[in-house]
Amino acid sequence: MNVSNSLLQDLCQVLPHLQPQIYFKSSLAALSHAIEDLILAGTDQPLVIANFQQERFYRQEIPRYEKIAQYTDQVYVLAAPETDFGNASAPYATIAFAPDDELAQEWHLIVIGRQYSACVVCREHASPIDSASLDQARQFQGIWTFDPQVSIQAARLLLERIVAYRPELAPKIKQAQRRYRLLHESQVQASRSKVVELDLRLFVNRLVTYLQASQYKLLKAYSTIASKERKERLSNAIATAIRHSFNPNEILTITVTELGQVFSHCRCLLYRYQPGSPKEPIAYESTAAGLPSLKGEVWSLASHPLFQTALAQSQTNSENQSENIVIADITQDLGLQSHPDLKAQLVRWQIRACLLVPIHYQGIWVGMLELHHPEAHLWTEDDVALVEAIATQVGVALMQAQAYSNLETLNRQLVDLERTQSNLIAIVAHELRTPLSTIRVCLESLVTEPQMPPELQQMMLQTALEDADRLRKLIQDFITLSRLESGLMRWQLEPISLKEYLDLALSGLESRQKLPKIVVELPHYLPPIQVDGEGLIEVLTKLLDNACKFTHKTGEVIIRAHILNLEEVRGEPALGNILNKAVLKVTIADTGRGIEPSRLEAIFERFYQEEGFLQRTVGGSGLGLAICRRIIDNLGGKIWAESLGKDQGSKFHFTVPIAVPIT
Repeated sequence: MNVSNSLLQDLCQVLPHLQPQIYFKSSLAALSHAIEDLILAGTDQPLVIANFQQERFYRQEIPRYEKIAQYTDQVYVLAAPETDFGNASAPYATIAFAPDDELAQEWHLIVIGRQYSACVVCREHASPIDSASLDQARQFQGIWTFDPQVSIQAARLLLERIVAYRPELAPKIKQAQRRYRLLHESQVQASRSKVVELDLRLFVNRLVTYLQASQYKLLKAYSTIASKERKERLSNAIATAIRHSFNPNEILTITVTELGQVFSHCRCLLYRYQPGSPKEPIAYESTAAGLPSLKGEVWSLASHPLFQTALAQSQTNSENQSENIVIADITQDLGLQSHPDLKAQLVRWQIRACLLVPIHYQGIWVGMLELHHPEAHLWTEDDVALVEAIATQVGVALMQAQAYSNLETLNRQLVDLERTQSNLIAIVAHELRTPLSTIRVCLESLVTEPQMPPELQQMMLQTALEDADRLRKLIQDFITLSRLESGLMRWQLEPISLKEYLDLALSGLESRQKLPKIVVELPHYLPPIQVDGEGLIEVLTKLLDNACKFTHKTGEVIIRAHILNLEEVRGEPALGNILNKAVLKVTIADTGRGIEPSRLEAIFERFYQEEGFLQRTVGGSGLGLAICRRIIDNLGGKIWAESLGKDQGSKFHFTVPIAVPIT
């Protein structure tokens, strides 16, 4: 059989004055149980008809209806079968209707007694979230009342459907209709004047009790869902960060930020750590309001002997995982009593409870996740499981980021190597072959032309000597750069005078012809600098050589130097705010051809040449500035260039440490 109309629709057609309302399932469950308690508390032996929609809802109420069946022989239970629910007659009648019947969407409880009557007739209205834990939040549209006329009409309609499904129950239902005056319309109308004799105090007390219980269950369900939602959101946020970024800093920052939102009353720390490794300042932290920040502090609870033993005790087990440290209250932890230094440290940073979870990847200990609570706090299994899951994700992310970084580094090295090989071939083909060819031509001419005039012979010899010196410098640059990059240079740091070594560098330029004007603008007093003399001469010589080489003879080269105090150091963008002491800044400025701003960093790379090697107007291997940068870096300084562009001149700056601190 298939009943197309709902009982609620049929009832509203018979009684148009009814106004259906919206109810939550939790409210209807409380109301139904309160009505059922009236049966269990009385002696009325009423007619009871209950529709549970689905068998799974009925199964929750079987014990209750077995008790109700002890008070009356007129009990009918309807449900759509899901497993073994079927038609039966003991201890009460069960009616299995078709799953596509409209009754499968409805909830009914009808009680008709001699002293009172009550009914709940509702239809499923909305189920916003398909979740068993939010079953109490389902919504129904319908009516509930103690009005005898409404209850009797609902009972008549529902009994008709029961007979349609189970014709063999017709005699029993006829008996119920006579007993409860359901047969004739006149009897139904007469029931409107019937006095409802109801124990309202019992009903209200029971209803309030059930509502409170359902409210508690609903709040608990919402709390569980909210907890799962925030944990899933955290896990998804970190997983998304891992998928979209190979930047370890970004991943770790997102992790502590998201974890801090879940554990909003805690301090969350994340730091890299390996047993025996040096401690590093905390860089990744999320701190609750009122808690002092540990950012920048050198911190690692994991390195303390008390924790280190516990954290590492299972490193040798089959799973190769470390134990977590879970402390609910440091004042009650017996292990901390024997380590007053550790306890004092925890008290100082307002840590009453803490959770330490190691970060692993394939058995390698790579970091720590810590949660600090300012009050005594019982960490739940869900808390620990969540932090463990995040630690696992972070471990994978760090290894992926490291692998990606290594791959990038390798790719850059391969690109650099390829460029170096190409440049080296070009330089060998040009810088070596050209002077060698010149030397050969000059020497062959001297040998084959003995009658050559002395002036021409002198010119040939001078040309050969100049190109030989050019070859010497090129080979020396190769050797110097190789020693710098391999770390074979030996530095003799000592206090020296910049002016003296500048004079030596300038004296090497005096033999040149067509030099631009060179201006030295040094303060009256400059403190000694702590450098290697040979390294400083190399830098000054190469920077002055470049300035003169790329500046017309009518141009100008200016050499300046001044002390940068600590405030100026911190305000100099090129220094990157990493120096923490006063330094001497040397500037060599020229009015030459200038440098494109986009190439100001590239010029310090090995074999970089602003012109193509075949189109150059001046010679050079492209190693000079690379050598300068490596020397200055080894001396504890910085070197950089400035230029507004083509034909705008250029400035080269470098800093070196001062031998005596400036007070």
